[in-house]
Parts: sequence; C-alpha cells; structure tokens
Amino acid sequence: MPEATRLCAGSGAEAGSESPMESEAATGNGRRRRKKEKKEKKAKRRDKARKRKSQTDESEQSEDELDSPKVKKAKSREKQNGDAGGDSPENARLSSLTLKSAHKKRPRNSSETSSGDCDSDQEQEMTEEQKEGAFSNFPISKVTVELLQARGVTYLFPVQVKTFHPVFSGKDVIAQARTGTGKTFSFAIPLIEKLQADSQERKRGRSPKVLVLAPTRELANQVAKDFKDITRKLTVACFYGGTPYNGQIDLIRSGIDILVGTPGRIKDHLQNGKLDLSKVKHVVLDEVDQMLDMGFAEQVEDILRVAYKKDSEDNPQTLLFSATCPHWVYDVAKKYMKSKYEQIDLIGKRTQKAATTVEHLAIACHWSQRAAVIGDVIQVYSGSLGRTIVFCETKKDANELALNASIKQDCQSLHGDIPQKQREITLKGFRNGAFKVLVATNVAARGLDIPEVDLVVQSSPPKDVESYIHRSGRTGRAGRTGICICFYQRKEENQLRYVEQKAGIAFKRVGVPTATDIIKASSKDAIRCLDSVPQSAIDYFKESAQLLIQEKGPVNALAAALAHISGATSIEQRSLLNSDAGFVTMILRCSEEINNMSYAWRRLREQLGDDVDRKVNRMCFIKGRMGVCFDIPVADQKEIEGKWEDSKQCRLCVANELPELEETQRGGGNGRSFSSSRSGRRGGSGRNRFRSRGQKRSYDRAFDR
Repeated sequence: MPEATRLCAGSGAEAGSESPMESEAATGNGRRRRKKEKKEKKAKRRDKARKRKSQTDESEQSEDELDSPKVKKAKSREKQNGDAGGDSPENARLSSLTLKSAHKKRPRNSSETSSGDCDSDQEQEMTEEQKEGAFSNFPISKVTVELLQARGVTYLFPVQVKTFHPVFSGKDVIAQARTGTGKTFSFAIPLIEKLQADSQERKRGRSPKVLVLAPTRELANQVAKDFKDITRKLTVACFYGGTPYNGQIDLIRSGIDILVGTPGRIKDHLQNGKLDLSKVKHVVLDEVDQMLDMGFAEQVEDILRVAYKKDSEDNPQTLLFSATCPHWVYDVAKKYMKSKYEQIDLIGKRTQKAATTVEHLAIACHWSQRAAVIGDVIQVYSGSLGRTIVFCETKKDANELALNASIKQDCQSLHGDIPQKQREITLKGFRNGAFKVLVATNVAARGLDIPEVDLVVQSSPPKDVESYIHRSGRTGRAGRTGICICFYQRKEENQLRYVEQKAGIAFKRVGVPTATDIIKASSKDAIRCLDSVPQSAIDYFKESAQLLIQEKGPVNALAAALAHISGATSIEQRSLLNSDAGFVTMILRCSEEINNMSYAWRRLREQLGDDVDRKVNRMCFIKGRMGVCFDIPVADQKEIEGKWEDSKQCRLCVANELPELEETQRGGGNGRSFSSSRSGRRGGSGRNRFRSRGQKRSYDRAFDR
C-alpha cells in the first residue's frame, strides 16, 4: 500500500527499496516539515526573548548590565543549545537561572548613576564602612550587640568608629558631628561597656558615675532613651525642668548609674543638697554650641566645679560633643580637661570651613573713619603685647595704614612690592616680637605659620570666601583661640552675608570700642609696662616722683603717668551704629512692643521738646521691637540726660555695647539692613509715606550720609 510504503520509507535502515517518484515525494514532505518546525522554533525563541525583555524592564535592568560577562555567557550557551536542537525545558530552565543569578548581583539603585563602575565603587565604599564598623572590631558585649541590633544598628557609624577607642580608653574628647549621624551612641556605647565591666555591687543610694548635660528637655529625653535601649543592668535617670521633684528625688535615693539632664534642674538638685556628683567618673556635654547660645554657660561651669578639683589627675573623663566648636568650648577644655585630649572633627571641612577656634566679629564703619577705629580695635582686643595682622585689599591701603598715627603699636607693612629679602626680615621680626602689628595684603594670608596671633583685622569683606577663610586662619592656631574682626560699609552688607553663608559662620555684629573700653585696655597695658621696669631704674626717678606727688597728688600723678605711657591722652567718643566720631549711642527701652517709629518720636518729644528732631540720628529698632536705638551728638548728651525722666513705659540710657538690632528687607533688594524709620510706615517703597517730618528726617540721615 502506498501509505504503508511511505511509513516504511521514513523508518531508515529497515525500510525497503522505494520508487523514484515515492522517494521524491518523501523528500519534499520532509523539507516542508523541517521548514515548518524551524519556523515554530524561531517563533518560540522570539516569544522567550520578549518574555525575558519584559522581565528585565520590570526590574529596571540597564542594557549595560544585560551585556555583563555572565549574561553574555548565558546567551552563548542558550544559542549553542538552540542550534543543537536544545530548546528543551531543561535547557530553558538553566538559561533562566543564569539570567536571574546575574540580575540578583547587580546594585538595587542602578538608576541613580549612569555608570556601572560608579555603582560598583559605591557598593565597595558601603562594604568598607560596614567592615570598619563591625561589632567584632570593638570590645562590645554580646548582650549590648543584641540590644543594638534590636534598635536596627548592625554596625557602628563613622563618628562612632572614630570616638569609640578614645572614649573607652578614658581619654578626654572634643568631637564635632552633625545631628543625625549617631552622635549619642558615640559616647553611650563605650561608657555603658565600661560601667557594665565594673564588678562593684550597685548599692541603693549610689551616686551617678556618668553625667550627661543637654541644652533642651527634648534632647535630654532622647539621650536618656538611647542609653536605656542598650543596657539592662544600669539605672538611667533623666532630670529636667517642668517635671515634679519628688519622683526625681526618689530615683536619687534608689541609686543612679547614668544621669542625663538639663543644667537648670541639675543645678537645683545640687543647691538643695539632694544630688551628689563627687563620685562622677565621666562627664558628657552634648550640643555644647546650642548650650552656649541658650545662655547655659555659667550654669554648666557651676555644675562642673562640684565634680572637678583644681589641678587633680583624678578629675572625671570629659567628653564634649557639638556641631561646632565655639570659643567657649575651648575655654571649658582648658579649665576642666586634661592637657592631652582627643579632638575629632567630622564636619569642619564640610560645613564650617573657617577655623572653629576663631570668634568672628563685624563692625560697620565708613571708610573715612576706618584707620582711627582700627587703632582703637587693636588697643582693646589685642593690646600693646598681643600680635595683630591687618589685611588690606590693595598695596596702597597697606602702606597708608601702616604709617597712620592711629595705630599706637610698632607697625610694618607686607605686600608684593616689597623685595623678598625685606619681606623675610619683616616676617622674622613679627615672629620674634620686634613689632606687634603687621599690615598686609594676601601675601600673608596663605601658607605662613605665625604663632600666637591674637587678632586678625580685615579692612573690608574679601571678594572671595577662600580669602576670608585663609586670613581668619592666621589666628586661633595650634589649639589657641583668636578673634577675627571684619569691617564693612552698608553697601557691603550683602558681601558680608555671602561670606557667612559660604564659610558656614555667623558674624557677631558689634560696635566700635567705647571710650571706657579704650581706657581700661590702655590702663592694663600701662600697668604691664610698669611691671617690666627694673628696680635700678626706679631708684633714679624717685625724687621726681615725690615732687610730682606733692604738686598733683598721688592719684592724679599716677593717672597722668599711666595715660602718657599708654598714649591714650585724647579719646573720641564714637557711634556704635556706624563708628562716626563725636556721637554717642542711646537706647530707648519700652515696656511693650513698638509697632512704628512714630511712637518713639512722640515719647522723645514729650520730654525733650520738638528740638530733639535735629539731635537724633540713625534711629532703628532693637530686635523684638521693645525699644529703639539712635545716635546723638556728644555735646548734647548732658542736656538730654538732664531733661529726661524714666517712666513705667520708657527708659533712656547710654548704650555700653551695640544691642542686637531688628533686620528688615530693603525695598526692592535682596540684601538686609538695620530697620530704620522706614519700618514706621506701612506699604510703599518711596520716601513719601512718613507719619512725621522727624521720621523722614531720621530716614534721610540714616541712609543718605
């Protein structure tokens, strides 16, 4: 039968002989069948490719990752298996597993970078950080590790890694770290391990071994919670204001190992005799900078005096943690910390680029008054024995200022026009103390290590922030503290704020030194000079001194001698608002907030008459608007003080220092300035909307000088 014959022909060696026609028909059918099967295989491969592409899109896998060596190898095997007729379910499963394995090993957030190499570097950095912070690298007990893991902490963060060993070994530490970087655990973990390793019996009524001071109640609560979360053996207490005393006294009677609190409440318990801090072994000051800003410095020092003994090696371990290190931090370090302490800074280079040991001040001063004011500033802030560097923008300014008679101390200039040999001689003389004031351009701003510079003065805000950073860095070196004062005019206010923002600092606006400040500083310098006079020289002047005492009296004679020695024979009173000579700054304080300037003008006219309009200059609001600040001529001071009588609503006094002033946006500008009489009007940007002629006159004097 033809059908049987065809079937036998397809059986291979067992098939019998065929006719030519049957053989040709069988060959044609076989070709069509193979062609059909080939098409079906291609269709299946296309379907599989589409399916793989869909899976890749869902997982956000990039094309670079699909072309990785492992995926290429998988594709190659798949192709070989396909060519060999290997589209079996087993081969397809193996191919799928290979692709999944390659996909799992890629970084999750591949969309965050366009380069596979960057992802690999980030993954490597993360791994290194985890390795460095592994618990096995530190003497942390198994119980503490389990409690940390329960808090979601699987390894120590960089700030904790840097501080663990110094804290655990008992060193004093000053550490800077940003909020949210695990700063609390930096001191909590090592201190808990030290206390838990102590085998002493924890008796009832025991006094604290650890004292942690925090500026706010919220922070104190947070720190106490962090301690409690990682210990089950130690008693942690948190004392702060606004809570009953009885519960806290009960805790003191029961016994405390770790005490966290705010300075006010801790000081209360000390004064009441309820709290004993004589056995404290570890003291932590958390957020020291904020504690200073909130005015807790005096309270903190009162507390520390109880726990510390003068010049004793048994004083508690002191740990200071803050986001910045202001001047007060280093004052505390010198008073209470050991001579060798560890300083760890994890944010200084990122945020506050200027030296953290430098206090940054700013003085508003017109250029015409600048030389005279710089002389007063040097006298008050540095004196005749301190070293000062004054930076000028131009060589001409440096030469003129160095020759100005307002600077009483020996002074020399340094800039690019001076030959190199002379510059070296000048620097050597300044280092050796041959002269005390160096007036320079940026030549002295970079790369010079001049020790013990007490004061840096910048005659104007520099055009670039780096210059300010390098200039201010000439003082406050090698652990010392220093002061940098920047002079500015009203038109330079925006530049000053730019420096603040980019350098990560905050200028404290201060007035020029008052006559009282200059006299006090000059007297101290003169007395120091008298101490250096040898007895042999004194003997030669005794006869003259006796004649002078008989003629002028002992007090007047000595006062005249001190004035002559200091050079402060004539002192001009200056405005604290803009440094103009011949003016005194006064403050009118009110019992309630002032809405506009007209109220202040009305109160002044009531007692001083309408003539006060011509005497008052540069009136501006004090911050909070609980009064105003203004200048009057020195010649009118006695008359005004004689006529004025304080009342419940208003009090008038002479300003000994520049108060913090209200700031407001200038009309149409991005800068900010002291609020003037413009703040007394509502709406409008011109000078036409004033409530009084005196208010307009005050505006003109303040802004059109």
